[in-house]
Amino acid sequence: MLNRTTTRVDRVTAPRAARITVLFGPDKGLEVSLPPTGIVVGAQPACDLVLKDPAVSSRHCSIRSTPKGFEVRDLGSRNGTVFDGAAIERALLPPGAVLRLGTTLLLLAPEEQHVALAPSARTSFGDLLGESAPMRRVYSVLERVSAGNAPVLVYGESGTGKELCGRAIHEHSDRKNGPFVIFDASAASETLLESDLFGHVRGAFTGAERDRTGAFAAAHKGTLFIDEIGELPLRMQPKLLRMLETGEVQPLGGNKHTRYDVRVVAATHRDLADEVAKGTFRGDVYFRLAVVEVHLPPLRERPADIARLVEMFLAREGARVTPGEIAGPNLDRLEAYAWPGNVRELRNVIARAVALGDRGAPFAELPVLVGTSLASRREPEATADRAFSDAKAEIVERFEKSYLRDLLARHGDNLAHAARVADIERKHLYRLLEKHGLRADKAPGTGSTSGSGSG
Repeated sequence: MLNRTTTRVDRVTAPRAARITVLFGPDKGLEVSLPPTGIVVGAQPACDLVLKDPAVSSRHCSIRSTPKGFEVRDLGSRNGTVFDGAAIERALLPPGAVLRLGTTLLLLAPEEQHVALAPSARTSFGDLLGESAPMRRVYSVLERVSAGNAPVLVYGESGTGKELCGRAIHEHSDRKNGPFVIFDASAASETLLESDLFGHVRGAFTGAERDRTGAFAAAHKGTLFIDEIGELPLRMQPKLLRMLETGEVQPLGGNKHTRYDVRVVAATHRDLADEVAKGTFRGDVYFRLAVVEVHLPPLRERPADIARLVEMFLAREGARVTPGEIAGPNLDRLEAYAWPGNVRELRNVIARAVALGDRGAPFAELPVLVGTSLASRREPEATADRAFSDAKAEIVERFEKSYLRDLLARHGDNLAHAARVADIERKHLYRLLEKHGLRADKAPGTGSTSGSGSG
């Protein structure tokens, strides 16, 4: 896994030095610091970075870090120094650029520099709630980054509150009176994704009967929250990079660029550094997005916050809430649970407890049930009073419905993540959900640039 170049929740990055990491090739995993004078890369033992790749020339290229990026020069190599599919003789490349030398891939990245931040005194930030140490370290970062315009990359498991984090950054910034637009990078086909994000002109594709403004334009003077940025197709990422660097957008099918004033906050449950190493995410886009990283802790790492969260969710459900009553066996059960669905799952458990409990009952008397199913765990019985195929079909039907209900309980509205966890194609998951009447309202390809949820 690549070393990170930006912050953890309690740190802010200030890149000053640089490094080179071998992503692929005989020397995969090798890392070297890049001194201010630069280095020469090649197969010759006298080079600063010696590569075993037989397709690399004796003195292949030189690399030097500058305030404006990485200066790369080819030194007359026989196979060329390649960036983005094109051979270069001399170029100034951005952080996150990946070079190909022979069969070897080199990542050019800023060196990690950290500044320690003391935990905030806050017990909440926007709609993020919790007074545990992990959350107060998050608030400490958010207090600082909200005041600026730098892009922010929010990491967190499904249900930890990534969208709430993005909204809180917006609401505590100078852009709070501007729009907060949500774009889900996992919600549609590639063509529709490009149209939703960048807009399109009439006739750009079948069904494009009129011009459309995309999410980026809609967020002018405000904040664009890009959810599940790790799902964005590689083909679209160069266009996103241009948008991040210049603020310019070219709609799908158009030939004119328009500039907008937008701050970008992106979120993902994936490790984008790993995705860069795998070649599924561009390094230059990653480093442009991750000026500051915020890592939201999973609920299992902050059980001290559960009582207060329960109190909040009970109030939202209109249930009786008495100060100090969130205790006893029900709370013990909640604090001992692993919460694979995080805060979203806790919210659903409390909503279910209120719905199934007696009206006005105190927390101690509510049926607080956690785990994968409310139903009995007995193995389904199969009797031989009918054809084998009919009996098997009925059992499979019950299994599918039970499995899908639990999958939704664990992963909420993040169907792309649910499909990956279940190891099935997303389209197949949609068909199964529709078949069992569990998500008939959410068909493939649908999405929105606004909304709310637990992130």
